[in-house]
Amino acid sequence: MYRGPEVQPMTVSPRVMPEGTLPTDRGEPPLMLEQAAGLHNPLKPTAELLASGKALYDSQCAVCHGPNGAGDGPVVHLLRKRPDNLSGPDSSNWSDGHIYGVIRNGHGYMPPMGDALMPNERWAVILFVRTLRAKALVPSLGTDLKAQAKDR
Repeated sequence: MYRGPEVQPMTVSPRVMPEGTLPTDRGEPPLMLEQAAGLHNPLKPTAELLASGKALYDSQCAVCHGPNGAGDGPVVHLLRKRPDNLSGPDSSNWSDGHIYGVIRNGHGYMPPMGDALMPNERWAVILFVRTLRAKALVPSLGTDLKAQAKDR
């Protein structure tokens, strides 16, 4: 009987990435939601970034959160829990880092989107989400000003 060379288990790590493949973590270290809350958006709002953020929001987020971020997307009737209102008063209490962490890791019923959006794309979406809150405030600001004008 022939005895071949010994094969030692674990001599080569089983997690070596095969050639031509990409890692799913995109090179990011693990990040807990509590850690993400302290992050600051490195991007400044420009017309190009806001347009990019809107396009990404429309393709990845609007199906659940709705076009205006009110949590009234076309699939909301299929969901167990209504998505958070991104343009409501609670959203102003969320830091950009918190939103980043929720997008990346998911939270509650929201699935993680870290594999669908690159880090800069997530930050661009956050820039756009901030405009949703501002748009939600403008109509109420306008009616408040009209009411004040009538009182005078």
